[in-house]
Order: sequence, then C-alpha cells, then structure tokens
Amino acid sequence: MIYFQCDYAEGCHPRILEKLTETNFAQTPGYGMDTICDEARAAVKRVCGTPGADVHFLVGGTQANTTVISHILRPWQGALCADTGHIAVHETGAIEATGHKVLPLPNTNGTITGDQVRAYCTDHFNDGSHEHIVQPGMVYISFPTESGTLYSKAQLTDLYAACREWNLPLFIDGARLGYGLMSPACELTIEELAQLCDVFYIGGTKCGALFGEAVVITNDGLKKDFRYSIKRHGGMLAKGRLLGIQFLTLMEEGLYFDICKQAVDYALEIRAAFEAKGIEMFGTSMTNQQFPILTKTQMEAFDGKFAYEYWGRYDESHSIVRFCTSWATKRENVDALLAAIAEL
Repeated sequence: MIYFQCDYAEGCHPRILEKLTETNFAQTPGYGMDTICDEARAAVKRVCGTPGADVHFLVGGTQANTTVISHILRPWQGALCADTGHIAVHETGAIEATGHKVLPLPNTNGTITGDQVRAYCTDHFNDGSHEHIVQPGMVYISFPTESGTLYSKAQLTDLYAACREWNLPLFIDGARLGYGLMSPACELTIEELAQLCDVFYIGGTKCGALFGEAVVITNDGLKKDFRYSIKRHGGMLAKGRLLGIQFLTLMEEGLYFDICKQAVDYALEIRAAFEAKGIEMFGTSMTNQQFPILTKTQMEAFDGKFAYEYWGRYDESHSIVRFCTSWATKRENVDALLAAIAEL
C-alpha cells in the first residue's frame, strides 16, 4: 500500500534524527529554557523577520490552537472563523471545551473576508441584546485553508485591517504553512505574513518534524503570561529541547522550505494528471492537498494500492477524496500514482 492519505505518515527528516542522536546525552534545563531552544527561537525570528516576537514551542496543532485561542479570549468571547475552518470541523470541540464558542462564517473556497468580519461585528453590537450573545473576540484562519487554498496578499491585508478596526487579534493556524508559502500561487513571503497577523504558528508535525509547532507572537499585548497558558493546557514539555532541536534544524539552510516545495511540486503533478483525464477537482488547491471528484468505480481502482482520504459526498454518483503529499513523499510513489490515474 502506498499512502497519500495525510502529510504526517512518516517520522521526521533524517537531519533531525542526526541532531537528536548527537545531543541525546547532553544535559540541559527543562521546559524549553535551554540554550538549544534559545538558538531555535532566534532562528525562527530571523527567518520570519520578527526580531521582537516571542516564540514558543508546543507539541501539536490542537494544543497550539486551544492554548492560543483561550489565552487571547475573555470568558464571554468567541472566535470567528470559516465554517470549514479546522477549529470548526476537526477539533472535536476542543475550543468549546475551553469555554469559548466557535463563531463560523460562510466560506468562499475555504476563506473569509474582511467585510464578513466587519458585518458580523456591526450586527453584533447593533443588536440591542448583544450583552446576551457571545462576543466576537478574535479571528482564526489557517494558511493554507482546510481545503488547501490560499489567501491572496490583498485578501489577508484587508482581513487584518478589519481585525484592527474592531480590535480583534488575528491568529493564523500554520499547520501546513510551509506548503502554502511554497505554492506557486502564493503571493506572500513568511516575513509579509508575519506582519499581517498578531500570532501565527509554523507547523512542524506535517512539515518534517517528529512533532511540534512554533507559535510566533508579534502583538506585544498578547505576550504576557503565555507560558502560564502553555502550562495550564498541559503543553509545557519537560524535555523541551526536543522541540528546539527540531525547529533549529528545520530553519537551517532553508530546509523547511525546500522539503515543503518538493511536496507541492509532486501534488501539482497529481492534480495535472487528474485534470488530463477530464476529472473535475474540488476547489482550487495549489498546495500539497488535492481533491479529485471521483465515481465509485474510479475510487475502487485505487483500493488496495493507494491510501487516500474520503472527504465527502459530491452528488448521487460522485465523492470528493483527498490525495495528500508530504515532505517525505517519494518520486517512485508519485510515478506509480500517476500511472494509475492514467489508467482510469
């Protein structure tokens, strides 16, 4: 079986394993207060062009989302997001479990707009009973979106402008950030993205690390006591240097971006192969996730040979499925899939 089911099926990049082995018997303080984590934080800030940012390493995406969101919001507030956003559909109520409501907005190709945020806030505060309704307290998006699409520079600029107009921090979930930034359709550099939000994270789990996400806080007003929030949510890893080693390695010599670019290149070959067969694609993803719309017979042609993700029903005779590449996807496996698609 060849797996195109997700982008976290493999372990980690070999250079990380080498560094973990080299430092295995080093003695360091715990909880991320070691010199390796200090170097990793400096490397992240250098790559992002954010010398004044605070950088924190957490173990996974759900942990990062719940920690950041609950840290930002007051008890009576909720998080605005796309109705297809990760926190709305794939977090098993983790945000709600912190006491905060997810406030979904209708998406367009996975994205939301500044005008939607403006309209929601205007309607909320114009409601005479608004004090009886969960107050919008922040905006959450992901880059890329859950469906692999991207915000243009103009879209993100306007969305961030709307957030500032209403004093709403903007949080960008970057679980697949590398795949988004290395897409040929991306209009943003990581430095520009860092300037158009208040907090974001660089995903490691899906992008070459064994595990881990690097949370980057650029808004000074959100920095205070964030380590308390990490601890409260069970995220303060005792052997914190394991996270530092991974991000220090990924940030060296552009490794993070190089391995993510290869995954995107492979995914676009897969997209082109489906399109060449006249198969319609769901959405306009130009990242490492591709969503062909297949008949039952076409789906069965892959069974037992290739693992993929069922995404949802499209109509009476078609389903949306996901083929996902990763930093570790092999050329020979892509070629095998391309050959199988050609035979559909």
